Amino acid sequence: MAATTHTVTNQAPPLVRYDVFTADRALSEAVERHTAPELLDGVREELTGLGRSAGSAQAQQWGAQANENPPKLRTHDRYGNRIDEVDFHPSWHRLLGHAVTAGLTDAWGRPAGHVRRAAGFLVWTQAEGGHGCPVSMTHAAVPALRTDPALAAEWEPRLTSHVYEEGLRPASRKGGVLFGMGMTEKQGGSDVRANTTSAVPLSADGEYLLTGHKWFCSAPMSDGFLVLAQAPGGLTCFLVPRVLEDETRNAFAIQRLKDKLGNRSNASSEVEFDGTWARRVGEEGRGVRTIIEMVAATRLDCVIGSAAIMRQAVAQAVHHASYRSAFGGLLVDKPLMRNVLADLALESEAATTLALRLAAAYDADTEQERAFLRLAVPAAKYWVTKRCTPVAGEALECLGGNGYVEESGMPRLLREAPLNSIWEGSGNVQALDVLRALQREPQALNAFLQEVGRARGADHRLDGAIKDLLTELADLDGIEARARRLVERMALVLQGSLLVRWAPPEVADAFCASRLGGDWGAAFGTLPHSLDLASVVERARAEV
Repeated sequence: MAATTHTVTNQAPPLVRYDVFTADRALSEAVERHTAPELLDGVREELTGLGRSAGSAQAQQWGAQANENPPKLRTHDRYGNRIDEVDFHPSWHRLLGHAVTAGLTDAWGRPAGHVRRAAGFLVWTQAEGGHGCPVSMTHAAVPALRTDPALAAEWEPRLTSHVYEEGLRPASRKGGVLFGMGMTEKQGGSDVRANTTSAVPLSADGEYLLTGHKWFCSAPMSDGFLVLAQAPGGLTCFLVPRVLEDETRNAFAIQRLKDKLGNRSNASSEVEFDGTWARRVGEEGRGVRTIIEMVAATRLDCVIGSAAIMRQAVAQAVHHASYRSAFGGLLVDKPLMRNVLADLALESEAATTLALRLAAAYDADTEQERAFLRLAVPAAKYWVTKRCTPVAGEALECLGGNGYVEESGMPRLLREAPLNSIWEGSGNVQALDVLRALQREPQALNAFLQEVGRARGADHRLDGAIKDLLTELADLDGIEARARRLVERMALVLQGSLLVRWAPPEVADAFCASRLGGDWGAAFGTLPHSLDLASVVERARAEV
């Protein structure tokens, strides 16, 4: 066959060797907005270095390899001894090691720690999302452990360390550790109060033996786990170390690894406890209250992780359309494709802006901001994670058949997209949590309304949406059946208020016209044609 038939033309070059952080205008502006001026240069330098690593050919190869070679469970060694180990491809360890070294488990004690960590998580997980699971849980375990100052003093330096050491051995002999979590059981799922795992106290204060199972135990290769079990005083939180201080393995039998839709690089497991040694965290009977801070932090990471998937999907779609020609011109210049890309870009920017605002609230740590987070986190978790899958699917379609093949990386984004909506409580759980806060914590609603009220008067469509939301909130009787509708409106109003205050006028105008003003269809690419869509698309472009 003549070589001339294999000349490749009209194909977009790979989106590689670029700075993922600097190329994301919405993210870099949010970091500047929420970081004290005296810290900004150092934070920018840190995130730019991470962004270059995330956009490198090497990181992209690590992501592909970690997913093409999923973890393998080894329950026994060659002699028949139970070992319950999980083997990972070297690329998984490289991704995870880079995340830990970059401080993505270290937010709670650093200035602007949550903003810089959230931005870093959003940047680095664009290279590969699965390893973000243990990174997230390790970061989120800190506030739960702080309910017990002695445990926190022992474990927090290990959790926030910038040292990654793979392998199972006593935590005291490692430079840094990872944490997992086990809450759900077969018969209960999200209803953790139905858990049947029992905890029998030992003679030593705070020590127990656990017997039972966990239907979903994330990251089973971790050094420790926070789990819920029924103690004599009720449902209680416990710390389960993987290896005991005398170097013996704790009773932690991994029954199997889950065969999942996406998140293939990460291990999720079913485990059995049979006389498993554990230390109590917090008081007996207050397990949910103790672990809820961990859950809230991981829910925020679901928002950040979804924003990362959306951003990478949109960046790939705009990049492809900027090089691919059809019907006499570049796709990006075609009015209909421009409408689709702009619509996707709005969703991505709104998610990023909201995620960084929530991270900034954690850094502020005032009573007002804590009350705001109580409503804003579950509302954002509900809405942003639900938008991720349609965004990834539409962005894939922008690449046509090229996007449907594995080499493009788009199928991996699409498979990963539903995860964050399910993890840490799926949609109904989040909606019901918002209702619970509305009914029990009036200060949370006051803080939420004060936040959205800061943008009042700037856009008539936003003002109308706030008024409609107040009408919905005025009647909470029989509200459960319309909880999803209410929480969706809360999230959209919050996103709109943030974009009106901080985004370029063309972005805020398009968002309010479509999401709040009702001038929008049921699919992406149905924005009003009179908007400045070219500027919205150009803002979303990742410059290489």
